[in-house]
Amino acid sequence: MTARILVVDDIPPNVKLLEARLSAEYFDVLTAANGPEALGICAEGSCDIVLLDVMMPGMDGFEVCRRIKNNPATAHLPVVMVTALDQPADRVRGLEAGADDFLTKPIDEVALVARVKSLARLKVVIDELRSGASKALSPGAREGAFAMTADDGKKGRILLVDDRASSSERIVQALSPHHEVTVETDAHRALFKAAEDDCDLFVVSLGLENYDGLRLCSQIRSLERTRNLPILAIAEADDRTRVLRALDLGVNDYLARPIDRNELLARAQTQLRHKRYADSLRNKVQQSIELALVDPLTGLNNRRFLETHLATMLDQAQRRRAPLSLMIFDIDHFKNVNDTHGHDCGDEVLKGFADRLRGVIRGGDLLCRLGGEEFVIVMPNSSLEIAAKVAERTRSAIQEEPFVIDSAGRTISITVSIGIAGRGPDSDPDSLYRRADRALYRSKSEGRNRVTADAA
Repeated sequence: MTARILVVDDIPPNVKLLEARLSAEYFDVLTAANGPEALGICAEGSCDIVLLDVMMPGMDGFEVCRRIKNNPATAHLPVVMVTALDQPADRVRGLEAGADDFLTKPIDEVALVARVKSLARLKVVIDELRSGASKALSPGAREGAFAMTADDGKKGRILLVDDRASSSERIVQALSPHHEVTVETDAHRALFKAAEDDCDLFVVSLGLENYDGLRLCSQIRSLERTRNLPILAIAEADDRTRVLRALDLGVNDYLARPIDRNELLARAQTQLRHKRYADSLRNKVQQSIELALVDPLTGLNNRRFLETHLATMLDQAQRRRAPLSLMIFDIDHFKNVNDTHGHDCGDEVLKGFADRLRGVIRGGDLLCRLGGEEFVIVMPNSSLEIAAKVAERTRSAIQEEPFVIDSAGRTISITVSIGIAGRGPDSDPDSLYRRADRALYRSKSEGRNRVTADAA
């Protein structure tokens, strides 16, 4: 996986060294000699990942990172701090500035490539989620919607898989003050827990005695429920082959033994921040889908949803040679309700009507609001005769039970006209809908408050 890497360092030999190493892995490399130049490149959207030296004259790396993360347009860019400083306080300062990762000089080539590849995968996911969510948002709403919230990366639910008691005890001691940590020594049980317990981070030792740690990581990535779960691998210091293989399988990050407590905390917090941001974007994507396909007043699916799914339902019925019926409901004289009682009362009638239709449908039926006072129910595996009986029961119940229109308990009575059509040998969505609409027109023209069926 390639990416555009911005290397920021005021010392030319350092820049050349990183450029050569990254170019050998087929990354595109941009360079900047100071903080303001780097900020300009980031603002232009010209890079995917920033490798940022800490010690620079004028504006140091901490300040550059802080400005990148405080700008909503660039806050999602992964930033790796490259530093000769290895004290815990320096790591804390980098985290406070918003750094996503750390590399300590002299830079280990395997670590460099590993970190960059992991962040490149993350950037692809984030970009796809941001793109998906942006399609349903107005330009003015996007900036706030995509802003990264201040998250300390703590209070995560972490599942640790390690069958070495001394190792797992040290990891738990480091993480438990900030997170809820569960230890599992059996890989099969761990896989089940990861899928069922909704954990936030999976920490796995690649040196398990009775199971291949790499295979466990692969299984986590292959299951739909755990595919987006971040994985932090624990490896022996000299086991570079397994580390590289783990990264190829989709492991997000790794730590080499002996484990530094502060580095463990920093990397766990980084993965949790990334996951929470990605989850928030996924929620926005889901919300945008729902907004596009759901009627906001009644909570029912809308006309667009019907147009998307009716063809599929009809095709399935035709292939199985099974019946399918479509009903259109139109509330009689609904304009009079709005004119007499007001639109707020009209909205209460529409919501109450939708609730009653929900009580009619079965699990496989499709209920939509077309707009205004028109609703549709699609009933697979239901003949025209069965649909007519359901429609008549619904019509009668609507007529007999008044609708509450305000908090004072006032009620009004309404009736509904219904048109029905059943699937014919050559039915398509348009013809099926037109026949039901024609039947509805007959119900209305013949006095309303009745059910009319239009056979194929």
